[in-house]
Amino acid sequence: MSDAQIHGYARALFEIARADGTLDEVEDELFRFARSYESSEELRNTLSDEQIPAEKRQAIIEDLLGGKATSTTTQLVSMVIGSGKARDLPAIVDVLVHRASSAKQLDVAEVRTAVPLTSDQQARLKAALENASGKTLNLKAVVDPSVVGGVVAMVGDDVFDDTVRTRIDQLKSRL
Repeated sequence: MSDAQIHGYARALFEIARADGTLDEVEDELFRFARSYESSEELRNTLSDEQIPAEKRQAIIEDLLGGKATSTTTQLVSMVIGSGKARDLPAIVDVLVHRASSAKQLDVAEVRTAVPLTSDQQARLKAALENASGKTLNLKAVVDPSVVGGVVAMVGDDVFDDTVRTRIDQLKSRL
């Protein structure tokens, strides 16, 4: 899919969520679903398999998100999957997240940790990243088992890597 089409889908999803009055919640749910989609090869293969009828793929979305996400989020993901754009879902959602953040004059900070962060930890991390980057941020936390310990944060093109692996590598290089 071209960048123009990705931006078109993201704009449409943004406008639907904004009109519904659930933009913040839908944006967060879409972000989390897109990260789950990216991390599960089985889910990616199933939802992007054109041999499986669109109705069946949409039913999978209903089963996965029903009761766990707003009906708006479920319907938006279902629409993207049903239109055969599953492979582009993460890109569409990323554009939507940036669009929603820009509408609130925020930059996006994507944070990866091995375990879920409490709301207090998220607030402290957000404050530290805002101080380090000089930007007001919309924090998006992702649980990533490949992060052995610590945190990796991306704010625009800046990467803040405070993981155990990075610390060990720094110690090795100093020795």
